[in-house]
Amino acid sequence: MYYSDEKIEEVRERNPIVDVIGSYVHLQKKGANYFGLCPFHNEKTPSFSVSAERQMYHCFGCGAGGNVITFVMDYENYTFQEALKMLADRAGVELPKEEESAEMRREQDLRSILLKIHRDAATYYYRMLRTEQGKGGLNYLKKRGVSDEMIRAFGLGYAGTHPQALYRFLKEKGYSDQALRDSGLISIRENGTGDKFWNRVMFPIMDVNNRVIAFGGRVLGDGEPKYLNSPETKIFDKSRNLYGLNYARRSRKGCLLVCEGYMDVISMHQAGFTNAVASLGTAFTVQHGMIMKRYTDEVILCYDNDGAGKKAAIRAIPILKEAGLRIRVLSMEPYKDPDEFIKNLGAEEFQERINRAENAFLFEMSVLRQNFDFGDPDAKSRFFNTAAERLAEFTDEIERNSYIEAVANRYGIDFSLLRGKVNLIGNRAPVKYDAESPGLPERPIGRKNRDTGIQAAEKLVLTVLSEKPEFAAKSGLTAEDFRDPLMKEIAEAFLSGGAVSPGAVLNRYIDSENYARAAELMSSNLSETMSSEELEQAFSEAVRRIRSESIDRRMAVAESPEELMKLIKEKQKQYVRPPS
Repeated sequence: MYYSDEKIEEVRERNPIVDVIGSYVHLQKKGANYFGLCPFHNEKTPSFSVSAERQMYHCFGCGAGGNVITFVMDYENYTFQEALKMLADRAGVELPKEEESAEMRREQDLRSILLKIHRDAATYYYRMLRTEQGKGGLNYLKKRGVSDEMIRAFGLGYAGTHPQALYRFLKEKGYSDQALRDSGLISIRENGTGDKFWNRVMFPIMDVNNRVIAFGGRVLGDGEPKYLNSPETKIFDKSRNLYGLNYARRSRKGCLLVCEGYMDVISMHQAGFTNAVASLGTAFTVQHGMIMKRYTDEVILCYDNDGAGKKAAIRAIPILKEAGLRIRVLSMEPYKDPDEFIKNLGAEEFQERINRAENAFLFEMSVLRQNFDFGDPDAKSRFFNTAAERLAEFTDEIERNSYIEAVANRYGIDFSLLRGKVNLIGNRAPVKYDAESPGLPERPIGRKNRDTGIQAAEKLVLTVLSEKPEFAAKSGLTAEDFRDPLMKEIAEAFLSGGAVSPGAVLNRYIDSENYARAAELMSSNLSETMSSEELEQAFSEAVRRIRSESIDRRMAVAESPEELMKLIKEKQKQYVRPPS
């Protein structure tokens, strides 16, 4: 159902955030804001802040943030529509019964039918596990050490040996052949009809609202493939779902443990590690990363201790970093996977391994090291050259030096030698003039360094504007001065001239992959960490950088000498008056 921005904003405004969150969390007023224990992670000291003025919440511990609608979504496991309806009912706001097109109704009806089919299939498989026919499946799970509690919690089941058993069961429920075909659970062809899964232990795949949307099946015996997953359907997208996330998102453990398979997740949950998840027979995607970012800032990879597992970790690290997550890698030595490790060494030792999990970059270095024979001087030199190339990618000097020191200590090379090599690689970019300090030669840097500075400046300006909208008029900026597409959209809202609430701006991104970035921008509270003078100085400097970058971009595409000269003069006299 589509709702207008005006109606969404009416619902948000009619539900004061302090009142709503106060019904879930005990809040105490401290200064301008209210504080309580964060409901999204375990903590003993309140770091969860709610601002009545900005109608936003932010946790300084886990980074959760948003407005009243996103709070209800995250706390209650609701979709946007469900959260909006709950808040509308609470405030006595009538949501429009908007006329749906025939196509929209068909789409919604199909999704509803597919969810019912999967619910009935899950019930069928679960009951089959306890029958005489399902004894093989139950014996397999018991041999793997799965408890009755875990069988119930994860809804584990068994697909019988008859190739049409599920089809006949669902037909008796009244489902059409077309709906069963669309479910992905039944193959209906001219030469016959059959179940997709048979003679397999079944693992229902649930969305974050605990609805069964697909299945994974582990064959009993030597059949192939060993594991089989449902195809993608109208209700199942492998790149946007994680096995076990429906439980892990509520664990409040401070991080997510990412492993490879269903049994690893179940074994870890059984041992008390209820923050374990796994991808669904596919490589990690940015969408997976963005989903996890909604619940945590840190991911610990618990992949199999073999070549394939290490390669999978190496592939996942940059994708998860792109989503803004911190990544560490857990060592499973001397065992193959989490299930085997826990069975042999126990949960306490596994927790110790979590505590000592390796930094992702240092893990990558250790995997790289295995490819070079340090007994060969040439191979050793090539290793350090490759390591230096990677170290040169760090744009922050303190961070770069910290990693140089760590690599130097670990692999026995003089720190100053390695740093010199890294700096030499970093200085390969041609010397140019710093657009932000006209007339002064800039140190040679790559484009990536420049981008990071501008992005930080844009982020700071928008964060300040969300706190102090009166700075907007004095900044002299327009939305076109911003380069980042998301920042430009948000800037347009704050610089439009009218009063705008951060909570209202965030409404636009609730169902967007940009939600986490937008919430972080508008949940931060710089005035709590900076004095007024420091805030004004930082704001002025960031505005200057944004305007300078904007002028540079316009100079690069100037179509006439007159236009170019005008921009050059604008650059030369650039000055930003601090807000007062």
